[in-house]
Formats: sequence, structure tokens, C-alpha cells
Amino acid sequence: MWLLLTVASLISALGTTHGLFEKLPESPEVAMNISQMITYWGYPNEEFEVVTEDGYILEINRIPHGKKNSENRGQRPVVFLQHGLLASATNWIANLPNNSLAFILADAGYDVWLGNSRGNTWARRNIYYSPDSVEFWAFSFDEMAKYDLPATIDFIVKKTGQEKLYYVGHSQGTTIGFIAFSTNPELAKRIKTFYALAPVATVKYIKSLLKELELIPSYLFKIIFGDKMFLPHNYFDEFLATAVCSRETLNRVCSNALFIICGFDTKNLNTSRLDVYLSHNPAGTSVQNMLHWTQAVRSGKFQAFNWGSPTQNVIHYNQPTPPYYNVTDMHVPIAVWNGGNDFLADPQDVDMLLPQLPNLIYHKMIPPYNHLDFIWAMNAPQEVYNEIVSMMAEDKK
Repeated sequence: MWLLLTVASLISALGTTHGLFEKLPESPEVAMNISQMITYWGYPNEEFEVVTEDGYILEINRIPHGKKNSENRGQRPVVFLQHGLLASATNWIANLPNNSLAFILADAGYDVWLGNSRGNTWARRNIYYSPDSVEFWAFSFDEMAKYDLPATIDFIVKKTGQEKLYYVGHSQGTTIGFIAFSTNPELAKRIKTFYALAPVATVKYIKSLLKELELIPSYLFKIIFGDKMFLPHNYFDEFLATAVCSRETLNRVCSNALFIICGFDTKNLNTSRLDVYLSHNPAGTSVQNMLHWTQAVRSGKFQAFNWGSPTQNVIHYNQPTPPYYNVTDMHVPIAVWNGGNDFLADPQDVDMLLPQLPNLIYHKMIPPYNHLDFIWAMNAPQEVYNEIVSMMAEDKK
């Protein structure tokens, strides 16, 4: 983001003289919401609101079938897609239909649901608290696992009449899956298979620029970033996407900003879609959630949020230290894909995770892949998505 700010300043100073910064065609989806993005490509869309036990209102979307298989109105297997940190459901539909997992699954005959975690662009309401209040933002991925995931999955089960579904998570979407399915046995029973893309439990070996946040003492973190929202999507992001990064000469600079954070795999990025990615990301989260991640980097452990003192932790957990999350308690069948150039889900952390998964049914490490390749790479269908579809098809037999 700081690099992109520099680029924006450069544009202001130099303008568009001599065609140096020739503007590329803008993708229509830049200004669309999730429902509009789905229908733009000719897919059916249904939009719902899920209310969590603690009052958060989450917008979720459904693609009930593909473009060419609408005649079969019977029950279809249900797939639920959960995005990662600072992201939203747009991640699964940001590429062309033949390259976006949500559309690929819908065309393959699945009933596809797209979730949103509290605090992002599409989940910023609560029946008790205003998003202008500190209370609204007092959450981290703990609450996403404890409240958001159960509420959303319960809603889908009731709406579809199907007791079980497939779960696909990316990044933090895997984190909350690990927590929810290891601590909530009843919820775990509803998951046929957990497909984990760039899985994150511990972040001991993280190499991303986000690691630098760990250097900020906890007591300073909220002084610097406040105690509400962290990196929301706003009009400046849209300016970067449409006025800055859409210019041919600066397109590479903008893509490199993503790589610095997530790892390098330049040849796999469709730069013609960069304006779509940047216009919808970052989608925002709470400062407390980011503080939780810095705690995880510092400790190297997979652990609940530390409220800052033994007394506060006793109030929240009935013990002076935050409890650890034990993935060995998660018995859901899980298939894992990770990248060799992933700065966030570092291969060393994944190597520590894999032996702890009691029901690991498949693992593939893709050497050139970075963190975002699993949702945006041009060859993601060949490397990942087709395998997921094949495994689901085999499971139906």
C-alpha cells in the first residue's frame, strides 16, 4: 500500500505527458458489488444476510447453478468458499469465468456459496453496535471461527436442506476452519471435505512485509492504528486501481506491490485484471485482528487472542494465558495445496502443520506459487481447481 501511495504521487507529478502513462481499458467489474459481478457473467445470483449469535450481519452470495446446467433443478452438492485476510467473496469471482473457482464449480454442477467475514466491505453491520464504535471492532479471527462460520454454515444447511457441504478456504479462511472444526464437533460433522489453499495455522516463518508489524509493541499497536478498522476499502483504492495501476507503464509497479507482500510469481498474474483485484482489495478487517496476527508471528504458536493481561485473559478464557488451538482435534478429511514462494503461508509453517492433520487425504506443493496464486493465478485451474472438482466428483460416486 505504501508503494502504491508513492506511485500515486508519481502520477500526480508527471501526469500523462508523451503517452508515458497510457491508460489501459478498465474492467467493468471495478465498480460492481458481488451480486453484480456474478450476474455480469451470466450466472444466477442469490443474496442473503446471515446474523451471527453476537449480532454481526454478514452478506453472503449463492450461485445455485452454472450457465449451462440450469435444467436440473434437483439438489446439487453444496460448496462453501471462504476468503482470506483483508479480503472478501470477490476473490473467488475476480477473474474470467474459466479462471474463477466459484464459476468453475457452478459450471461443474455444484451449488456454490460465497462467505464474508465480519468487518470486511460486505459485513460491516451489527444489530447492537455501530461500525463507528470501538465495540464493533473488538474481534479477531477467534470470533470469525466461533460465530461467523457456524452461523453461515447453519444458514446454508437450512436453506439447501443438505446436512453436509464441501468447505474451501484460502489463507485466513483455512485458519478459521482449523479452529471451528477442531473446537466445534457438531459443526465439523457437516463438512464432507476441507479443501485448504495456502493454509495458515502458525506464522512462525512468515517472510511478508506484514512481519514488520511484529516489531511494534502491543501497547503501541492500537495507538498507531487506532482501535477500529484496519485497511478498509475506500475511494482511494479505486483511484489506485483505475487511475494509477491501469496505466501501462505503472502496471508492473502495482503488481510488484502485491508480490512484496505475498511472494513472487510474476508470470502467473493476469495484469489485465489488476484493476479488479485492487478495486476490491483490501476489503478491511479490525485492528484487533491484525494485532492477533502479530501476536502469532511473535509467539510462533496457534493461539487465541491475548487480551493483554492475565486478569483480562481469565475474564475471557478462565485462564491467565490464551488457549492453544490443537489441529490434531480436527478429524475432517482435508486436502492441502501450498506454494513454494508463499511469503504468508511459508512452506516451513505448512511442513509443521501437515503431520498434525489426522485425516490428511491429499497434499500438493506448487514450487512457483505465491499466496495469491491460489485465487488469481492464470494456471490455477490446471494446478488446483480441476483437482478439487475431480476429488469432489469422485466423492459423489
